[in-house]
Amino acid sequence: MNTSRIIGYYSTDTEGPLLFVTAAVHGNEPSGVKALRNVFRKLKEDQPSIKGTFMGLLCNTKAYNRNVRFIDEDLNRVWTDKNITEVITDSSEKREMFHIIDALKHYPKETFNDCYFLDCHTTSSASEPYSSVQVVNDNDEWAHNFPTHIIRGFSDIVSGTIDHYFSRNNITGFVLEAGQHTDKDSVDYHEGTIWIALQQACGLDFDDLSETPKAVTKTLQKKENRKTFEIVHRHGLKNSDDFKMEPGYENFQPIKKGEVLATQNGEEVISEWDAYIFMPLYQPQGNDGFFVVDEVSR
Repeated sequence: MNTSRIIGYYSTDTEGPLLFVTAAVHGNEPSGVKALRNVFRKLKEDQPSIKGTFMGLLCNTKAYNRNVRFIDEDLNRVWTDKNITEVITDSSEKREMFHIIDALKHYPKETFNDCYFLDCHTTSSASEPYSSVQVVNDNDEWAHNFPTHIIRGFSDIVSGTIDHYFSRNNITGFVLEAGQHTDKDSVDYHEGTIWIALQQACGLDFDDLSETPKAVTKTLQKKENRKTFEIVHRHGLKNSDDFKMEPGYENFQPIKKGEVLATQNGEEVISEWDAYIFMPLYQPQGNDGFFVVDEVSR
């Protein structure tokens, strides 16, 4: 077992669920790692009671050490049935994937009365924190226990994501995109969401802590304006494309029909929607130029 991949482990030997948090699936997204270390530090200091087991995993270790999104290919696109069943290991990220799978085998979900995951990410552009949910199992219902915006359908459009893998293995959870990569608020929103997950899944009582973490209070404030969105369009890219997003777009920013969104191979990319922009690409690596989302009722 690669223990260097385990950020932390906590249990008070009471029967309950497994809650595991994955971080740095993309190596240039350190926020989840920092948040997990903050949480485990306080758990070690205060020793509160929880039900079940909580653990955290650092996923793309090589890319994280180099502060790059990936080494050979996107780790959040390799979790396909073909790669897993045929044990394809022809890239650094595929090998990382199997190390993660092996690490989780030490916590077989059959030995717990339930199993939850939280996958920590950040974005290249400024963003409000949001949960990305694949609408299977109890994922959507579970996500509504948390205060951030909710996006449905990302893993139904983009194949090979880690949350899609967990979901199709009947593990309940979602992706938490906490904000821009280097924004200090992103660490707070990841940390706050992890604490809330410990409360919701493992019965953590914040009164058992020396004080309620400030990140929890900060994250809970987002509930006042929470909205639910669904993806209506993905603007995919080929590796050979010369793509440049127009400057200044942020997640959930309104867009109008006829608006110039980007330039691709020397031609303008024009909006066909009165909706909202989502995940505009402002980094050199990536095959998703942007998404278009629309607000829906719960």
